[in-house]
Amino acid sequence: MSEIPTESGQAGEQVEMNFFDHLGELRTRLLWAVLGIAIGCIVAGIYTDELMAILLKPASNANLELQNLQPMGQIFLLFKVILIAGIILSSPWVLYQIWRFVAPGLYSHERAWARKITLFTSICFLAGVAFAYFVMIPSSMKFASETGFKDIKNSFDVNLYFGFVTTFILAMGLVFEMPMIAYVLAQMGILTSEFMRKYRRHAFIIILLIAAIATPTPDPVNQMIFAVPLWILYEISVWIVRISQKPKVLDTTAA
Repeated sequence: MSEIPTESGQAGEQVEMNFFDHLGELRTRLLWAVLGIAIGCIVAGIYTDELMAILLKPASNANLELQNLQPMGQIFLLFKVILIAGIILSSPWVLYQIWRFVAPGLYSHERAWARKITLFTSICFLAGVAFAYFVMIPSSMKFASETGFKDIKNSFDVNLYFGFVTTFILAMGLVFEMPMIAYVLAQMGILTSEFMRKYRRHAFIIILLIAAIATPTPDPVNQMIFAVPLWILYEISVWIVRISQKPKVLDTTAA
């Protein structure tokens, strides 16, 4: 048996939850999260034509020729795109369910910043998705269309194309979570702004390496297009960590 604060957060008001209670709560939140993803998939399915047009636009702008090489390839591709789009659309709801599962185990002052995480985590993720779609993917497609020999025609498997696009979108969405991850670690007392400033040069080198690996283009211009936003995210994370440390400093001084 374990005592945890109630969701109301009032002092002295507590409820006991055992292992099976936690499992029941986890099951409830998982069911709500799956329901949200299902609704997101339904919405994506309704707007399939518009969704496919959006995802095919980078290839069209780069004059890439896409072809299907599998008998049921386009059908499986459609289900894959609907599922990924449903996950992206429902991501704020899924994050909210995660917060609802964690919230009863938090104290009132911890819930104050935990609520904000749900909103800003969604914003950061969607910002990463937008950056991938409007900046990184068009740059990569342009490079793919212009690279090669004149006697070899560039014709790409549509499933590989969509796999590349969706992977890039999800990866950048996760990368843009850096400020929120830094905020959570700072609230937990694991990460400090002093540590991030001390290893700023190391972080810059790591960012350059990531940019060199993640971008298919060898030229430094496209690598900088990827590296500069990551560096900005790192600096934002340093600022966020420094701000989030202030209450702890004040509490220590008052004590």
